[in-house]
Amino acid sequence: MVQFFPGGHEGLLTTISVAWSLYIAVLAVWIILQKRAPVSTLSWILSMALLPFVGYVVYYFFGPQRLRKQRLKRMRSQSALYAHADFASLRGTAAAAPQALRQLVLLGEASCDLRVSTATQVDLLVDGAETFGAIFDAIRAARHHVHLEYYIFEPDGIGTALRDLLVDKAREGVIVRLLVDALGSKRLDRRFLAPLQEAGVQVAFFHASRIGRRLRPVINFRTHRKIVVCDGVVGFTGGINITDEEDQRARRDAYHDVHLRIEGGAVRLLQMTFMEDWVYTTGEGPGAVARESRQLLPATEPGDHPVQILTSGPDNANEAIHRMYVAAIHMAADRVWLTTPYFVPGEPALMALTSAALRGVDVRILVPRRSDSFVVSAAARSYFDELIAAGVKVWEYTAGMLHSKTMLVDDHCAFIGTANFDNRSFRLNFEVCAVVYGQALALPLARQFEMDLRSSSAVQARRRQAFVPRLGDAAARLFSPLL
Repeated sequence: MVQFFPGGHEGLLTTISVAWSLYIAVLAVWIILQKRAPVSTLSWILSMALLPFVGYVVYYFFGPQRLRKQRLKRMRSQSALYAHADFASLRGTAAAAPQALRQLVLLGEASCDLRVSTATQVDLLVDGAETFGAIFDAIRAARHHVHLEYYIFEPDGIGTALRDLLVDKAREGVIVRLLVDALGSKRLDRRFLAPLQEAGVQVAFFHASRIGRRLRPVINFRTHRKIVVCDGVVGFTGGINITDEEDQRARRDAYHDVHLRIEGGAVRLLQMTFMEDWVYTTGEGPGAVARESRQLLPATEPGDHPVQILTSGPDNANEAIHRMYVAAIHMAADRVWLTTPYFVPGEPALMALTSAALRGVDVRILVPRRSDSFVVSAAARSYFDELIAAGVKVWEYTAGMLHSKTMLVDDHCAFIGTANFDNRSFRLNFEVCAVVYGQALALPLARQFEMDLRSSSAVQARRRQAFVPRLGDAAARLFSPLL
């Protein structure tokens, strides 16, 4: 018998060992040259080491990438001029604001290049029924355009009702653009979309999994944004997707979530975020957008409520939403009340939360007892003991799946948006967040937080946990940089 490997089985093992070592060395150099966070880099190298050769393919398709998106410079310049004029009316209020708050505003502007603006009205919407009602009313009132961007758009009851409304508006002559994530909205098929296309609705899928303009397909980076803009003057964002899972009228076990309705100048920032995503996805030239700029960015009266729109994603290394969360927690003097369905903090966020609690700030974290991700829930539990030891109060929502993504800092800084408190939202997904300064959102958000605590149970210090669940939570934490 001919032996292909000198020394028989020992030669085979030696050859495999050398090949595996070379594979790890090459892959490690490739990952290290990406210059990511050390913990994330090591996690990827260790994960790929457990998947010999297959790991290369996994990293190629799912590993970190940097993306470039075209910025609509003319639109940004026009929006900045409007924002400057809007905020001029609040100059006295701004001057009287604490220095830390003024620095927070500057951080947001510098990290995502969007100027703080104002709103004439901000409304907290609780759960799907109230949110869908407000969105449908705004769409019915639209006269020029309706823009929608969603991670999940399901062809179920609420999805069909919204589709039919968009068809009606398009037939009235209103410009309707619908941008959905290709992965999150994968159930949208040709049959469901046919009425939209026949009525003239423009539909686009963000990061379709096929190889298109990019040689390397983008599978891991999704638009997790939820944006609705009507005529450039009414806008919505928050955690609620278009699905019966978030509609209490359709399901008794619907997700508990919140959303935000905005009127006024700050809507222009949501508009610009949508249009840049639209141009990136469709390849539509900026000239077409410029021709519509007067309708897309209409002049509005200055409002009484300062609003800052934050955007983040793999096209910007500044991690604007992450930075703002951490900076706001460090700034807190009285309280930090955080609600998130997925709690997997990095070291900066964990340090900020524990430091705030140690210096006497009332830090409370509200998470679901059971989320729709077993691994993420287990990883979140692994942080509880450390948080509680520092004085953080941790609560678990027990009345269903909690999907809200909010943070309240003191009485004058309220966050609401699409980003979870985890690595995926802060670094991988395209996210959007609204920061409302003052009490217009802070007070209702505080009331809602306290109401949610009535349906929650406090996590106790020195809680008893069997060995196997404790080991599972600790093991899940090892994957935190990848979650």
